[in-house]
Amino acid sequence: PDANEIKAALAEMLNKSGGVLSANKPFVGGFKITPDMIYVGNGSDEVLSFVFYAFFDSDKKLVRAEHSYSFYPVYCGFYNIPSDIVPLKGDWSVDVEEMIFRANKNHSSTIIANPNAPTSLGLSREQVRAWIKRCPRDRVFVVDEAYVDFGGETVLPLLAEFKNLVVVRTFSKSLCGAGLRCGYIVANPELAQAVTTVKNSLNHFPLDAFTQKFALETCKAGDYYAGCAQKIVAQRDSFIEFLRERSWNVLQSQTNFVFCQKNGVDGKGVYEALKKEGILVRRFDTKGIEQWLRITIGTAEQMSVLKKAMETI
Repeated sequence: PDANEIKAALAEMLNKSGGVLSANKPFVGGFKITPDMIYVGNGSDEVLSFVFYAFFDSDKKLVRAEHSYSFYPVYCGFYNIPSDIVPLKGDWSVDVEEMIFRANKNHSSTIIANPNAPTSLGLSREQVRAWIKRCPRDRVFVVDEAYVDFGGETVLPLLAEFKNLVVVRTFSKSLCGAGLRCGYIVANPELAQAVTTVKNSLNHFPLDAFTQKFALETCKAGDYYAGCAQKIVAQRDSFIEFLRERSWNVLQSQTNFVFCQKNGVDGKGVYEALKKEGILVRRFDTKGIEQWLRITIGTAEQMSVLKKAMETI
C-alpha cells in the first residue's frame, strides 16, 4: 500500500497541533501543510539516509556541528560526502555564526539537529530563520526535529518562506513508536518528490501495512501523545533540579533526556555503577564529552529508582 493516507493524516495532525504536540496550537498566518509536502519512510534513519543521498554532494562539504547526531558522519562516509565540522561554543550551543561563514565560504548545504543530541539544547524558530536567510538559498538546509515536542520550537512554518528547507521528523520519540520504524520529512513538494525518487531507486518496499495502520491511529491520537510528552517534560525538569541540587552540571534540556556531568566524578565510573544497579545510561568515548552522560527520562517509578541510585554517587 502507498502512504497517501498517512501523508494526509500527518498533514492534518501537524496543522492542528502547530507542529509541536506539547504546545498543541494551530499554525498562524494561514500556513498549511499539504500531503504533497510529506515523504514517509521506514524510520527517520532511512529517511535521513535518502536525504543525504538526494541533496548532499561528494564534491561539496556539508556543514554540520561537531557533537550532534551520531549517524550524520555515518551517512557522510557511506555516500562519500565530505564534512565541514564546526565545534560547539563554550556553552555547548551551536556556533551559528561560524556555520554560516563556512556555508557561504564553500557554497555548502547545512544540517542541524534542533534540539541537538546529545547536548539537548535548541534554537528558536526566529534564530533558525535568521540562520537560513544568511546561507546559500540554492543549497538545502536540513533541520532534524526528532526531539522538538519536548520543549523546542518547530521550524515548519518557515517552509512558506524557504524553498530549500527540509524538516525531518519521527514517530519514535514523542509519538512513542520507537519500534514502529516510521519517519518522515516535510518540505516543498519538489524536494519531497526528490526523496521519493531516491527511495524508489534504492528501496522498492513501501511502509508495511501494519506500520501504516498504527501510524494512522497515532495521528488521530495527537492529544494523548501531547499528554505523554508533557509528563516526560515534568519528569525531566524534576530530574534536572535533583541533579543541580547535588552539584551536577546539567544543560537546560529541550529533549527527552538530560546531558550532565559532575566535576571530579568519572563519567565511565558513574555509568558502570548504575549498570550494576540494572540502570543503563549513555556515556561517550568521543573527545570532549568523555565525562558527560546522556540520561533518558523514564516513568516516575523509573526516575525514583535512578535518583536513589545516584544519591550514592
